[in-house]
Amino acid sequence: MHYLSELIETPSLKDPAKNHMNIHRHFYRYSKGDFIGPALKIKKTKARITLRGSHEYEDLIQEIVVKTITADQIDVDGVLITGSNISDDLQALGLDWKLKKSTGKTKNYKAEISDKITTDTFLKTIEKFRINSYLLLSFNINPSCNVSTKKRIPQPSKKKVDEDDSNKRVQFCTGVIDNTEQNLELIIDSALKDFKSDLPNQFKKIVLLNNYKIEEIILPKDVDNSIMLRIMAIRKGKMVRSLEVDETIIEKQYKIVV
Repeated sequence: MHYLSELIETPSLKDPAKNHMNIHRHFYRYSKGDFIGPALKIKKTKARITLRGSHEYEDLIQEIVVKTITADQIDVDGVLITGSNISDDLQALGLDWKLKKSTGKTKNYKAEISDKITTDTFLKTIEKFRINSYLLLSFNINPSCNVSTKKRIPQPSKKKVDEDDSNKRVQFCTGVIDNTEQNLELIIDSALKDFKSDLPNQFKKIVLLNNYKIEEIILPKDVDNSIMLRIMAIRKGKMVRSLEVDETIIEKQYKIVV
């Protein structure tokens, strides 16, 4: 499940750094203030549905498209970026992806990927590494079934919420699937479940924005390292989800503890 969908179900997390790192890791870069979160754009034509997402929506777009594929195997290429050595987990999934440790100031591991994997393995890989990694993968089954993801993680936006240009940000990952009722239901349940009863029967375009207002930061008492203080700290505040359906705007707010 995508971390925002999980957060909507449980907005107040108990001990998030220990029990919910798949969600918490998306927030520990934030201090107090208002911040731009990930954005998603969904556009329908008669034949296709196109999903365009900013960074932190690429896993969901990949997951949605893979779930529509009938072929057993997919040729994928791209990059895996992770903060820890996950070689044993890769091996358990049957993936021969060689990790290389970075030599820069920020310590991480990276794997260049060009492989053929099953759809089942792809879905298990997405779910497994949501806790500690970013899968920047692309594949092309046909013009109505493909994903294209950039291979470099963008720098966090320093713009204010009212200065955001979501049209630029959602170019990070693009997915295309057939326009069917079943596929549309999959998208709504995966990305827009909290707006399901608000959506019209017919629409052409949806833009979803997620923004955060961090009001309080609770630092752990037993940690001295400045980097670990930032990582382990709990953030309290609000998540504002703004949905533009054609020309109608719907907003939902959640009190969050992350």
